[in-house]
Amino acid sequence: MQVSIETTQGLGRRATITLIADPIEAAVKNRLIKKAQNVRIDGFRKGKAPMDIVKRHYSVEVLQYVLGDMMERNFFDAIEKENINLASPPSYLPGEYKKGENFSYSVEFEVYPDIELKNLQDIEVERPIVEINDADVDAMLETLCKQQASWQETNDVVKAKDHRVTVDFAGSIDGVEFEGGSETDFILVMGENEMIPGFEEGILDHKTGDKFIIETNFPEDYQVEKLRGKLASFDIVLKKIEVRQLPELTEELIKKLGIVDGSLVNLRGEVRKNMERELKNTVRNSIKTKIIKELLKSNEIDVPKALVEKEIDALHGQIIRRFSDNKTSMSGLPRKLFEEKARQRVVVGLLFAEIISKNDLKVDKALLDKRLSEIASAYENPQQVIDYYNNNEELLNNIRSAILEEQAVEYILDKVKVIDKKMNFTELMSQAPTM
Repeated sequence: MQVSIETTQGLGRRATITLIADPIEAAVKNRLIKKAQNVRIDGFRKGKAPMDIVKRHYSVEVLQYVLGDMMERNFFDAIEKENINLASPPSYLPGEYKKGENFSYSVEFEVYPDIELKNLQDIEVERPIVEINDADVDAMLETLCKQQASWQETNDVVKAKDHRVTVDFAGSIDGVEFEGGSETDFILVMGENEMIPGFEEGILDHKTGDKFIIETNFPEDYQVEKLRGKLASFDIVLKKIEVRQLPELTEELIKKLGIVDGSLVNLRGEVRKNMERELKNTVRNSIKTKIIKELLKSNEIDVPKALVEKEIDALHGQIIRRFSDNKTSMSGLPRKLFEEKARQRVVVGLLFAEIISKNDLKVDKALLDKRLSEIASAYENPQQVIDYYNNNEELLNNIRSAILEEQAVEYILDKVKVIDKKMNFTELMSQAPTM
């Protein structure tokens, strides 16, 4: 066997392999003999057909099988010898086979890039320092009460807080209505910034029955590209105004919130515990997001197209599952829409994998059990949750991967300049990154 490997473009490689004729012919002959022993051909008992008839019926099929098998085996022997780490499935390009002559074929594939983390000492990362105080717990209790609130119709004008409105609106740009710009009986809670900037402000101080126009611009980074920065006009009909009625934290409501004895003290304790758990996860994700951002800026690496394509498929699938009621339109989204995010994910994955490999980072049982306990603590029956995870290897592998990434982040934190920044709980949670 003769092998030569060349670079095509970037991480693309082409292996050209030549196989000697004799082993091919011997393999074809042996395969035909085995075939003849088991095949049934009209006019002959099973395994009794003459070899020339077997060849006439099966020689092409057997040759294709033998060549395919030998191409694959010899290719993987070659890359193992060359210590090549495949990043994509190989694409086989067979040459012309002529009996009695050596057989040549090519294989195209991608390899992983050589990775060396750069300029870690120049990276600065802010680490949030947050302590949960009684005022934070009070604010969270108010949020819980809001979730249990009722709404009472009012004749007041619209206010920015504790009001919600029911409106009809029709949006247009340059006099032409645009897709998704009209709604009937739309319920909008004021102060939650559900709509584009300027929409809520345009409703303030109006009363039930008012008809008016709001003019405002779509943000420059709006998700629908053709609407970005455009001045839109919304015809509004204000149909109803309601004011939020917050309930008192009675024993009955506290029990409804999951505290069996109805104690406010125990409710505050449970709320604080949940906030501490949420804070820990948010700080962890915040640091990870900042490190990823800096790594992407400092480490420009070439990535295998096959890995990017695979990540695009994953992102596309997530969108389809998220909007399962509208699968048809979501499935038609252009792949280019996901390309940059997919590429970034691949880069980050490769950088983290390099750190994990070089530092021999591992997840032992103690680390896994600790993380499972943290996850389970948020549920009513923690042991049931732990058992569920322990019986699902895929979920356990997801947790192991998350822990390994966190260990990689800790490794990077030891190398970069960390700036501690004091923040309050509300401030941090409002800035919480989406992973």
